[in-house]
Amino acid sequence: MISNFEYYKVFYYVGKYNGITAAAKVLSISQPAVSQSIHQLESSLGCTLFQRTSKGMKLTSEGNLLYRHVEKGYEQIELGEQRLKQLLHLDAGEVRIGASDMTLRFFLLPYLEKFHELYPGIKVTVTNGPTPETLSYLRDDRIDFGVISSPFTEDSNLSFFPVSDIQDTFVAGRKFIPYKNRMLDFSDLQSMPLIFLEGKTSTTDYIHSFLEKHNTTLHPEFELATSDMIVQFALRSLGVGCVVRDFAKEYLDSGVLFELRFNKMIPKRQICVVTDTSRSLSIAADKLIQLIKNNYTQT
Repeated sequence: MISNFEYYKVFYYVGKYNGITAAAKVLSISQPAVSQSIHQLESSLGCTLFQRTSKGMKLTSEGNLLYRHVEKGYEQIELGEQRLKQLLHLDAGEVRIGASDMTLRFFLLPYLEKFHELYPGIKVTVTNGPTPETLSYLRDDRIDFGVISSPFTEDSNLSFFPVSDIQDTFVAGRKFIPYKNRMLDFSDLQSMPLIFLEGKTSTTDYIHSFLEKHNTTLHPEFELATSDMIVQFALRSLGVGCVVRDFAKEYLDSGVLFELRFNKMIPKRQICVVTDTSRSLSIAADKLIQLIKNNYTQT
């Protein structure tokens, strides 16, 4: 292929408009410059590409063969430039996010709503999963960033910043009214039917680790897939549910559920936005993170 791509560009426009004058106008160069470029290309390829007619320039059979290929390539380049401009102006693109039910529902949703209002052309994909799973997706480049809850295993490639506090609590319904307003020790939980999240989640790991430091080992009676289901089981007095307070807030405020009180506080945790510093963020993903950061620093 000839080293000067400009010759092919001139060839494309002469072939497209069947004439030197029209091509020169589109390219904003002189007609002699167009003629010279065609001559150089023909010399390099060793064949005649155009026939001059009274109506302009007509492709030869060799020129027509070449034009079909150049046309596809040049139009793909133009399409690529258009798509790139759309990305740069946030008219197109994609953001891939990993988040748990809790971080999505109680933190991320308002930001996604605002982001969609500002940049409706950008596709947002949310992969749902607990914190350990989200971190795995991030390391495998299946998401651009994660919104997770602490604690989590850090490594040198992870960068994170906190965006909100969360409080773990134990909630119960009418069957457990005798425990209401009583000051309990964590060891009292060992005699209660408990409802926890199933599987390996940051919430479950955190609570078990915290209670073990206070000489309390728990064996839940129920292990459920979602915190919403834990609340529903607690509403039916099937046990004492361990949840992030936000999940039960509506029922706690109405008095249908109550929180168990302990002689020691369960420390608050944090929701964090986490990225992998070994990879650069897309323009769209960076813009969403900046939206989160700006709002968080203003509140």
